[in-house]
Amino acid sequence: MYYNAVMQDITYHQFTIELPDSLRAEMSQSLMDAGALGIIENDDSITAYFSRSMDPDAVRAVINDLALSLRADEKEDVIRIAYSILPHEDWNESWKRNFKPLPIGSRFTILPPWEPLPADGRIPLVIDPGMAFGTGHHETTRSCLILMEKVLSSVKRDRFLDLGTGTGLLAIAALKLGFREIEGIDNDPVAIDSARINLKLNNAETIMLSVGVLEKKNGAYDMIAANLISGTLIDLSDVIASHLNPGGIVIASGILREQGEEVAMAMQKAGLALQERLEDGKWVSFGFRR
Repeated sequence: MYYNAVMQDITYHQFTIELPDSLRAEMSQSLMDAGALGIIENDDSITAYFSRSMDPDAVRAVINDLALSLRADEKEDVIRIAYSILPHEDWNESWKRNFKPLPIGSRFTILPPWEPLPADGRIPLVIDPGMAFGTGHHETTRSCLILMEKVLSSVKRDRFLDLGTGTGLLAIAALKLGFREIEGIDNDPVAIDSARINLKLNNAETIMLSVGVLEKKNGAYDMIAANLISGTLIDLSDVIASHLNPGGIVIASGILREQGEEVAMAMQKAGLALQERLEDGKWVSFGFRR
């Protein structure tokens, strides 16, 4: 789930858009650029929410522009749109009904702040679901946590980077896995605000958060979690590899299966060796070692 702002309006414009998996990232980014407050990913669609002050016709224009570009490629009827008005109360109740404690891997349980902490010894990751991408319910976030657990014993635990941190979930998990110095970077200041809230919920305020991109001054890390999208991972493959310590591992996720080979080739070209591959539904995640 993506969020641009805390939802405080009384009502929202709700758009549910059926579209091919290959277009989800492009459509989501276009809607966020158009002012979406939030986007939920469903099995065969995405649902976007806009402030009541937003002109719904302007939103339709964004969606239709992308549809027209597809028709130019002779792909008809690949996007379908449903529109409705959603009261604020319905939004809140929908989240409380659907966001329940979620065990992931052998150690973690993700839960919202209104649920009691697990009594079974599992590590709690408390996430406020109302602000940014990364509640753990998406396949790519789950895969990151599973791979982090799997490769943990084979890396040093001095420095960890959560690149595109969103809610800060992976950074918080790294702290609870014993990493000494942890950073979260995101180019969206609203995501960083969301992450700060979750750091407080998890007593994890030693984690360093920053708005921006990965730069030379950040130095090198023993593990980098990059739950992004395929195109961004490919574009950043050299940068990511240059910030990985020898023997370090990057967990790369946010990749559709059909795009996996292209991402793997880019990372290998950057000097990283493929060590782990994990599929979850239509998504694939990798572990690359330097």
